[in-house]
Amino acid sequence: MSDVYYRTVRTVTNVLLFLENVAGAAYNEIAEVQLADGSVVKGQVLDAGEKFTVIQSFGGTSGMDTKSTKVRLTGDTAKIPMSSDILGRIFDGNGNVIDGGPSIYGGNLMDVNGMPINPYSRDEPSEFIQTGVSAIDGMNTLARGQKLPIFSASGLRHNDLTAQIVRQARTLGKGEKFAVVFGGIGLTSEEANFFRKEFGKSGSLGRTVAFLNLASSPSVERLLLPRMTLTAAEYLAYEMDMHVLVILSDMTNYAEALREISAARDEVPSRRGYPGYMYTDLASIFERAGKIKDKKGSITQFPIVTMPGDDITHPIPDLTGYITEGQIVMSRELDKKGIYPNVDVLSSLSRLMNQAIGEGKTRDDHRDLSNQLFASYARGKDLHNLAQVVGEGALTESDKKFVEFSNKFEEEFITQDYEENRDISKTLDIGWRLLSLLDKNEMKRLKDSEIRKYGQWEK
Repeated sequence: MSDVYYRTVRTVTNVLLFLENVAGAAYNEIAEVQLADGSVVKGQVLDAGEKFTVIQSFGGTSGMDTKSTKVRLTGDTAKIPMSSDILGRIFDGNGNVIDGGPSIYGGNLMDVNGMPINPYSRDEPSEFIQTGVSAIDGMNTLARGQKLPIFSASGLRHNDLTAQIVRQARTLGKGEKFAVVFGGIGLTSEEANFFRKEFGKSGSLGRTVAFLNLASSPSVERLLLPRMTLTAAEYLAYEMDMHVLVILSDMTNYAEALREISAARDEVPSRRGYPGYMYTDLASIFERAGKIKDKKGSITQFPIVTMPGDDITHPIPDLTGYITEGQIVMSRELDKKGIYPNVDVLSSLSRLMNQAIGEGKTRDDHRDLSNQLFASYARGKDLHNLAQVVGEGALTESDKKFVEFSNKFEEEFITQDYEENRDISKTLDIGWRLLSLLDKNEMKRLKDSEIRKYGQWEK
């Protein structure tokens, strides 16, 4: 740790300090910024150039000036203490305890930036994580070690879905240790109180670690919080052999903070003002999910992305889709119908679904059943749209059955109560019951043996 203080602050912006003639500064190094009144604010080296060293302040830049402010480099990166005591605890965006309990002492000091996983050391995701939500478990199954974002929009019930998943998610293996690490990014006070209340009410807090960053906090915290969240997940997964589900809500607030910092540095903007390196930055977060060979634990990610203007081609969901392995898309049309959870299964996709389902994982009929449900629902929706143009009279009796099926599918398969936790067998049984509304001869994607074993048509 250096005892050298630099008084070479040349410019102070909203969240950044620009220093001249700084020797040996390193990227991500922690700095201590001392104000004229003696108070100290921590910061982080964002850029160590030949002319300027740029430091982002974790506490804003209020009260800082170019004459009296001095900076000391610590020679260390941002670290937080980790131990088994973090389970059941709630922290703020700087890693400080905010649940009224004692601070975390002892254990390991872990770098929040993490370590890249060697691709050769990665193991293929292949086990099922049950969320208790039929639209996900039955149609877009989550695999252990997968990164599967939820694409939502302003005003939709993604917070409810997030809290429900935190409460219900589990693995099906006997004796497996499971935990949830929640990172709330740029939350309003109302949202933060909602999550704290839900975690406590459901009894899931004992297996949950929560980091909450408020919208009123400095934007720099939003850049740090996902990394602290994942550091906690890595400790639980690789040191305590737990299977960890990480939920990051909302990554759009993270990207907005990234754009704010980029603008403060006068960087040349890319698409819609976001920095050109946003893809790489998001990848440094999402790629911390996965399974590692010879390690019992795993990290699975469920990042939430609210799409500005409901635009799935917006840079944030667009780049997220390139990095992750599918997406769960929430529909405003279904929300207007009063359907919860309003998951659009036709627009959603889990690229690793087939690796996590089947005999010994979910059930032997899962793959074929989901394919048949998808095809039948898509056909029913197409025929419904056609009837809006040409009238119902133009539909055959078979067509009308598919339209009826699509309506029932939304009302009984997708729709479920906020408190309802469906196991995978119940989800699949509902699917078979709904298919019985159609002619058995239309079941082109199901095997005869599956129809005999699980079918609910009259004999």
